[in-house]
Amino acid sequence: SSRVVEIQSQMSERAVELLGLPEDRPCLLLDVGCGSGLSGDYISEEGHYWIGMDISPAMLDVAVEREVEGDLVLADVGHGIPFRPGTFDGCISISAVQWLCNADKKSHSPPKRLYRFFSTLYTALARGSRAVLQLYPENSEQLELITAQAMRAGFTGGMVVDYPNSAKAKKFFLCLFVGASGMLPKGLGTECANEEPHQAKFTNERTRFRNVKGKSVKKSRDWILEKKERRRRQGKEVRADTKYTGRKRRPHF
Repeated sequence: SSRVVEIQSQMSERAVELLGLPEDRPCLLLDVGCGSGLSGDYISEEGHYWIGMDISPAMLDVAVEREVEGDLVLADVGHGIPFRPGTFDGCISISAVQWLCNADKKSHSPPKRLYRFFSTLYTALARGSRAVLQLYPENSEQLELITAQAMRAGFTGGMVVDYPNSAKAKKFFLCLFVGASGMLPKGLGTECANEEPHQAKFTNERTRFRNVKGKSVKKSRDWILEKKERRRRQGKEVRADTKYTGRKRRPHF
C-alpha cells in the first residue's frame, strides 16, 4: 500500500542521513534486505550507487521489473556478505535484520548467524564508514543479542531511537561505526524528553571528541546548490544557478 511505501521511504531517507556520507562524491552503498528496491530509489536520487541483497526471489523480481538502478544479489545475509574488504562506503538496512533472530531451520543458531553477518559486513565496509540498520525488535533481549554480536564483530556505535515517546512513530536505528567513529547522532523527537531515553551507548571513549561533519540544512540554498552540482557531475541536465535559486516564493491566495 502507498502508506507502507511512504514509511519505507521516510526510513530510507533517515538511514541515509544517519550515514553522514561525504557531500562531494558519489558513494557505493550496500542495502541489506533491499526487497523491491524502494530504499535504493532514494539512494539513486541522492546521487549514490548501491548493491542490494535479499533472500526473496519474488521481491527481487519486482525490483527488476521496476528497473531499479542498483545491482541485485539473491542471498541469505546470515551466511555472510560476499564482497571484498572495503568495498562499500556505507550500509543501510530497512526492517530486515531482526529476521536473523529467527531460527527457521534446526541448524540455524541466531547468535552465529548474526555474528557471521556482522563480521563479514565489518570487513566489506571501508574504514571510517557506517552501517545504519533500522529494525523492529520484538523485545529488549533481541536488541541486546543483535547489539552484542555487532560489538563482537568490531563495530562501535549504538542505538539511535527516533520519537522514543511515541508508540506509533518510535523507530530503532542501530548506528554502527567502522574504525574511528563520530559521536552517536541524536534521535529525532528527543529534544523535549526530560530524561535521557534508554539508549545502548558503546561508543569508543577515544573518539568521543571528534566533531560530526556539518551538513547543509535540507532545502536551504546551499543544499540545493550541492544537489545540483552532484547531478551535473553525473551528466544530468540541470538548470543554471541564479540569484533566485533556493528562494522561497511568496504565497498567493
